[in-house]
Amino acid sequence: MTTMSGTMSGVGAGILDKERTVASAGFNRWMVPPAALCIHLCIGMAYGFSVFWLPLSRAIGLTAPKACPDMSLVQELFTTTCDWRVASMGWMFTLFFVVLGVSAAIWGGWLENVGPRKAGFVAALCWAGGLLIGAFGVYVHQLWIMWLGAGVIGGVGLGLGYISPVSTLIKWFPDHRGMATGMAIMGFGGGAMIGAPLANILINYFKSPTSVGVWETFVVMGVIYFVFMTIGAFSYRITPPNWQPEGWTPPNKANVMISKANVHLDNAHKTPQFWLIWWVLCLNVSAGIGVIGMASPMLQEIFAGKLIGLPDLGFNALTAAQKATIAGIAAGFTGLLSLFNIGGRFFWASLSDRIGRKTTYYTFFILGIALYALAPTFAAMGSKLLFVLGFGIILSMYGGGFATVPAYLADMFGTQFVGAIHGRLLTAWSTAGIIGPVVVNYIREFQLAAGVPRDQLYNTTMYILCAMLIAGLICNYLVKPVDPKWHMSEAEVAKLQAASTAGAGPSGSFGIGKGGLDVRAALFWAFVGIPLAWGVWITLQSAAKIL
Repeated sequence: MTTMSGTMSGVGAGILDKERTVASAGFNRWMVPPAALCIHLCIGMAYGFSVFWLPLSRAIGLTAPKACPDMSLVQELFTTTCDWRVASMGWMFTLFFVVLGVSAAIWGGWLENVGPRKAGFVAALCWAGGLLIGAFGVYVHQLWIMWLGAGVIGGVGLGLGYISPVSTLIKWFPDHRGMATGMAIMGFGGGAMIGAPLANILINYFKSPTSVGVWETFVVMGVIYFVFMTIGAFSYRITPPNWQPEGWTPPNKANVMISKANVHLDNAHKTPQFWLIWWVLCLNVSAGIGVIGMASPMLQEIFAGKLIGLPDLGFNALTAAQKATIAGIAAGFTGLLSLFNIGGRFFWASLSDRIGRKTTYYTFFILGIALYALAPTFAAMGSKLLFVLGFGIILSMYGGGFATVPAYLADMFGTQFVGAIHGRLLTAWSTAGIIGPVVVNYIREFQLAAGVPRDQLYNTTMYILCAMLIAGLICNYLVKPVDPKWHMSEAEVAKLQAASTAGAGPSGSFGIGKGGLDVRAALFWAFVGIPLAWGVWITLQSAAKIL
């Protein structure tokens, strides 16, 4: 870790240094959220990588997969004569989210030391560079190179990029902690809405009689993402020491669930609060991520002919053409869920500023338990509207859980090390990325083997997910304020702050952070907002086919 930190600290010494990023007079704090969105909208394409699987499954055969049924996964990693299976490429998702959590945990402390600009730029190098290495892997048809490039190196970029703005945003918006992180983290949910249709356009443009068009798409997207992420990284600014919004004073009314003290990174994981919130996030995400992975087949198998006006036809009774039609409708369902995922990140995180983080998570668990328990009833009723709406709300709370947890950590442990503590907490996401899909996928296979009708395959799963949410509810109930013995002294905090911004000029708040959307900030918001609006429009067009 020391070697890695030293290497990274040497990247572009000077312009990337933390003291060069301290805001000066006239800076508008509303420039920081779109800088974070520049990075999150790029790395969020991790959610949309499945768009590459079908074209890559015929990279050798071109018109149809050149299958080798007896090939093991190890052989598949090195073959140049057989096409890759979709299931094998699907391991990329596991790599993404495991490496994301691990890298955020390992280098979260380094990020706090060097600042968000350097971390964001290294994230751009890793994510874009990973895509370029992945493109080479596709070109020479070596699955292990694609896994190493896009999955592992790209995964490091995901981890650093994901946590790069958290601490900065919370310090710029002490009056709206939840809203600030919600604005940035909603970008991670929205990245696939822009990236997936863009990838489809590029694949169709580049495909030829000798290529399926994927490696070329990786190269173009890698370049685009590097430019956007670099713009975001260089637009980051951090607050001067002792800064607070002009005209704002911390609430006089004491809130025991919002600490004014700070806990050191080295001690945070020694507290029960860290591990309780770890389980709160893990269980909330496990329930949601399992549904995301199976959203398309779930809708098709439960409603089957009802999706195309043939209510008496079960899934097995449909023709190949009818199955293709409902698959297209189910793709709209998946897109709609991503919209709820994004909207929930901003809505629930902003609401948490008003009702508190603990109450927000209570809402997630209680409402989630009710909706999962009712899902089989909605299916039995044949109500597409209630089923889709129910899972939309569930996915909004899945996204809301990600966006609210940084503010929850800031409330518990203070703002000094919140980015690094958040990085360590993201190992809960890595764990959930394994638990959720395994629970949903294997129970489905077990039910299918037992002869359960397809429209009832998911009933047991829903009740198991309810049990997971009940466990999360209990963990949230047990979260109490951190014992004062873990608090840093004011002198320790002041010394750290002075050291991290040495040479950056005077502290204070004069003329910094003022104003709302001035012209420059509005243009920056448009820069990130127009691609996002395009992605939302494409998704809505696809989702309109459901009902």
